Amino acid sequence: MIRYRDAMREDATTIATLHAESWRVTYRGSYRDEFLDGPVFQDRMGVWNKRLSMPAPNQFVVLAEEEGLVVGFACAYGRDDEQWGSLLDNIHVRRQQHRQGVGTGLASEVARWCRANYTDCGLYLWVIAQNHQARRFYERLGATDQRWRGRTARCSPLCVDGAHRHRARSKVNIVNVRAQLEPTASLRVAVAQRQGR
Repeated sequence: MIRYRDAMREDATTIATLHAESWRVTYRGSYRDEFLDGPVFQDRMGVWNKRLSMPAPNQFVVLAEEEGLVVGFACAYGRDDEQWGSLLDNIHVRRQQHRQGVGTGLASEVARWCRANYTDCGLYLWVIAQNHQARRFYERLGATDQRWRGRTARCSPLCVDGAHRHRARSKVNIVNVRAQLEPTASLRVAVAQRQGR
């Protein structure tokens, strides 16, 4: 049975390990092999040490555990962007637990937190363009793909919140939809796709 709990400072190594493992598999071909085969763990460890030792006031990190083992995590930042809303910065699930509801459960935990703390704004995230599995996952939650029109940007939003229209009119085609992150509640979701580095 999956149990969800808030992350604590002492979870930094566990989260960094899972994050690095996920990147090594998922982003092969999107990021340089030298990075994925080399310092990716140290990079993620630095990120998670900072996030958990000096958390931003609008930060939420939740873990999914099964029999005491962390099998996934999500990190979100409430009202991260004035126009886009709250940022779902990370969802990563151990490969062995894919397609077992862990990611959906983590998304639901983030949705619950957003509803409790940031009810007046949407939720958005970025997905590497080549990460087709993640794109399908978010599309099942109601996100739609929107192509980025800006020439200097390396990203292409999957955006589903018409409230962002005035900010992004020249760069993004906006489509209005709702994403069901929980059976009883809908939350606006803007999902974006970032081109590989």
